[in-house]
Amino acid sequence: MQAVWYWCRSHVGESRRVSRYDKRMARGWESKSVEQQQAENLGPRKTQKALSPEQKAKAGRKQALQLARSQVIQQLQSAHHPRHRQMLEKALADLNERLAQLD
Repeated sequence: MQAVWYWCRSHVGESRRVSRYDKRMARGWESKSVEQQQAENLGPRKTQKALSPEQKAKAGRKQALQLARSQVIQQLQSAHHPRHRQMLEKALADLNERLAQLD
């Protein structure tokens, strides 16, 4: 396809020559050919094993406990009051124990 050139005026009033071909080209396709991108998309994909409902539930509980643990650690790093720190340390110990039971 041959590029068609035209003049355009920018928002600051300066004129410049622009290729209409460049205006129509989708982003991301400039550096790779269409065939190459399609081949990459159709390549081997990582597939996860089908998990049983019990395994899914266990993984969900473990992820929730890990998230809660990271939140407690973050709060513990910024806690200044001794009683608040003590409460957070107990919560962290409990979460660690519950995570150990899941594994």
